[in-house]
Amino acid sequence: MFRTIIFKTALAIHFILWSPILLVGLVNKKLCRYLVFKCAAGVLVIARIFGGIKYRVKYPETEENGIPVMPNGNIRLDGKVIIAAKHMSILEIAVISKVVKNTFFILKRELLWIPIYGWAFWRMGMIGVNRAAGRTNLSKLATSVENEIRNGRILVIFPEGTRAKPGQHVPLKGGLLFLARHLKLPILPVGTDAGFYWPKRGRITPGTATVTFEPILPSKASLDEISEAINRHSA
Repeated sequence: MFRTIIFKTALAIHFILWSPILLVGLVNKKLCRYLVFKCAAGVLVIARIFGGIKYRVKYPETEENGIPVMPNGNIRLDGKVIIAAKHMSILEIAVISKVVKNTFFILKRELLWIPIYGWAFWRMGMIGVNRAAGRTNLSKLATSVENEIRNGRILVIFPEGTRAKPGQHVPLKGGLLFLARHLKLPILPVGTDAGFYWPKRGRITPGTATVTFEPILPSKASLDEISEAINRHSA
């Protein structure tokens, strides 16, 4: 418990110290993105030093010449996909932001209302979604997402809509399929076991969390197929 208290205190101090820096970054979208991702990278350092939590990233197996073991005809030549990830902690958000360049996230609209951090998320191009609006909101959401993708961004979405506990398989939201099919983008599932080490509530446990990138699925994949891929190597 002592480690957990120290870790959460260090994390709180980190976010407090970054607040005025992010406030300055609001003057420019590009600068704001840079600063937010630097702040996220700092979370990984704090997790390692104070929480004893390291991480590793796994990708689909390849042959010696770099060709996938199972050739995937769904990969677009421009590399654009929708990353559909398991959400268990801040760690996988920071890791995905670090290893995949030019990401943007769909998040709960309420997160954009958080002073400074919410403003920074909005300024850098994060898209808030009003869950209560239902189907009506999806068309507006698709337009906003398409604009970001045209600017070279890679969408990251947490299709379960909430942080999951280890062993918990939350049903996926249908909005992922709407976006994938409307924008004709394949889906890149990402799983994680970060919840073992950094749970939503409770003690921090030292160890090495894994973030696993699964083989790409076509835009017409079913929710069950996507869920199976996301949870294949998740806690």
